[in-house]
Amino acid sequence: MYYGYGYYDWTMILVAAGAVLCMAASMHVNTTYTRYSRIAAACGLTGADVARLILERNGVLDVQVRHVSGNLTDHYDPSRQVVNLSDAVYSSRSVAALGVAAHECGHVMQHEQGYVPLQVRTALVPIANFGSNAGIWIVILSLILGLSNTFTTIGIVLFSLGVLFQLVTLPVEFNASHRALVMLEQYGILGMDENRKAKAVLKAAAMTYVAAAASSILQLLRLILLSNNRKRDT
Repeated sequence: MYYGYGYYDWTMILVAAGAVLCMAASMHVNTTYTRYSRIAAACGLTGADVARLILERNGVLDVQVRHVSGNLTDHYDPSRQVVNLSDAVYSSRSVAALGVAAHECGHVMQHEQGYVPLQVRTALVPIANFGSNAGIWIVILSLILGLSNTFTTIGIVLFSLGVLFQLVTLPVEFNASHRALVMLEQYGILGMDENRKAKAVLKAAAMTYVAAAASSILQLLRLILLSNNRKRDT
């Protein structure tokens, strides 16, 4: 009876659309980064140099800059007070690498200044991780097994918390990029044309978060549609 509520129904179009958006955004950021990773910044600094310079200029002396393996795995870990820079950024002197390094320092500045969206996102992390993983399975299993509508609603609410996390991430990432570009210019690290190229890299990276949020919203819409179909059939 509930075969249509499984994986092979028309609403999978929404999931496919989300996947296409994410793949397109990923390809765009990789292409953009590769393009500008071939252009060395005139300042001659590496990504690690820039991160340390920005932290020092802002009086942040308790945050370390470390190298982590991987490609574009850069991130700021507030719990350990570490800016982690990837293979493609840490020792690179490219415009792209300096932009990414400055972006991660933008997150440090957010943390230091108590940027509210970052605080909200941090608070949502545990429940958002659980909700994103468990919510969708609760909904689908409740539909397939014919469980109470209450279980379906619980699953949708849990998954919605994951969507909320994705939405809150957007202002956090855009703000970190804005801070990065301002600091790169104010501290004389990149010239005007170089800053424009760094902006292109950070904008492409931000689009991956936009795509992820759109994909989550489409998945949530699918769960709601499946739930409504089930209610009409019972």
